[in-house]
Amino acid sequence: MRVEPSVMAQRRRRKHWGWGWEDEQPSPGELREAAAGLAAHLGFGSVEPEAPAAPRLAPARVDVPQALAAICSQDDHARALHAHGASYLDVVRGFRGRFPHAPDAVALPGDEADLLRVLEWCAQARLAVTPYGGGTSVVGGVDPVAGPRHAGAVSVDLSRLDRVLEVDGVSRAARIQAGANGPRLEAQLAEHGLTMRFYPQSFEQSTLGGWIATRAAGHFATGPTHVDDLVESVRAVTAGGSVWESRRLPGSGAGPSPDRMLLGSEGTLAVITEAWVRVRPKPEARRSAGVAFAEFTTAVDAVRTILHAGLRPANCRLISAREAALTFAGDGSSALLVLGFEEDVSGADRAFAICRDHGGQVREGSGGGSGAWREAFLRAPYLRDALVAMGVLTETFETAVTWERLPGLMASVQEAATEALGGDGEVTCRLTHAYVDGAAPYFTVLAPARRGEEEAQWSAIKAVASDAILAAGGTITHHHAVGRDHRRWYDRQRPGPFAAAMRAAKDALDPDSLLNPGVLWEPR
Repeated sequence: MRVEPSVMAQRRRRKHWGWGWEDEQPSPGELREAAAGLAAHLGFGSVEPEAPAAPRLAPARVDVPQALAAICSQDDHARALHAHGASYLDVVRGFRGRFPHAPDAVALPGDEADLLRVLEWCAQARLAVTPYGGGTSVVGGVDPVAGPRHAGAVSVDLSRLDRVLEVDGVSRAARIQAGANGPRLEAQLAEHGLTMRFYPQSFEQSTLGGWIATRAAGHFATGPTHVDDLVESVRAVTAGGSVWESRRLPGSGAGPSPDRMLLGSEGTLAVITEAWVRVRPKPEARRSAGVAFAEFTTAVDAVRTILHAGLRPANCRLISAREAALTFAGDGSSALLVLGFEEDVSGADRAFAICRDHGGQVREGSGGGSGAWREAFLRAPYLRDALVAMGVLTETFETAVTWERLPGLMASVQEAATEALGGDGEVTCRLTHAYVDGAAPYFTVLAPARRGEEEAQWSAIKAVASDAILAAGGTITHHHAVGRDHRRWYDRQRPGPFAAAMRAAKDALDPDSLLNPGVLWEPR
């Protein structure tokens, strides 16, 4: 039964295999022109990009009940779009027209009542349920994979739940539906002169519910950058239809936090529908600078000194010389520290002085390289689609580690990943977040892709890099979540008793493993 309701037909269409909207993609001529420049810059990649293949989908295994036809679709584009996230391999598979985990249907509930009806149908029909926000997972977190006892899988797209429902100006908090993406959320808060001030790289597409479910981090390098810091309370619906809603509080010592259980739960315990989050007025004062360092290690020392001095720059992103050159943020002659302060900018002069004491050359304003970095940061998801068409492997992975272990981790991980490349391409690194006790290294891999073997090629690199991260004392992920891609390393990282406790919670809330089976733990 093919269902094409008006609620989906009227929506602006996103590209089914890559990033962005269908109506803003480059023409074949523009793509060839970009490929020529990129190939010359990288030293590899085809100047004649491939064209994406038409999607090939297995037939849907279930029929949508007539009572849900108005909010469900089995249209090929909707199924292809919701079949994957936004990792390199997701893009490659979609580019080749392969969608191994296409959902049997896509549901777009308009409110909690709709959601409850969808969950009831899925429970009765033994259908796995994958909550879907913006589809920006890079770790296999939104692939609608059915468990061994399921008859099929449904992707539940929450993007129609996209409103700011209430603003508490006295407490500086707002109640927002989970499907609101970054621009939609910020536009509504701006009407009240407020901002959530949460800007991940996926800001354009990712949603509040997705941020909470994955314990996402924004691009602010210090202070309240994790969504954990901004959540006041969460409302969710379990697979059995029970409502999970915590009390609004500025803080509490009343046992384990119900919010913390949902933060990072990746859609496996309940479907998040809304949350109260902390907001603030838009900052008026800003100071920024780009700081050039001859040595990356010296710049690391400067960043640590800034944090230990009690300073909390909004941006404190350290980019290696090679990565700065590859991303057009610098000329490759020096490492670049992008340093910025907001609201209280009184610490800027002291931070700049610390940089100078460590041999850094400080240039205030966008002329120092901070503007170029910001453009490269926002352009990266669009650029990757072109690189895939050119036959370039381009992917990232990240971690966090304490300061004393940072040099050893960076060296061992880069060595392992570089060796796995077999002499082709390179691995670069930057620090994206800084803490009093450590930092978050973020690695980028660029290499010629082996056409048709991209999955095996990247999986081998990812495996050795992940092993090296755990061996060096890092976390398997700082802000990209676990999904299915990180599962085997997450199993090694988490304590056994904690895993047993969370498994028991899963069994109590979702005994049939309907919600996102295979993410965080194996389904029963």
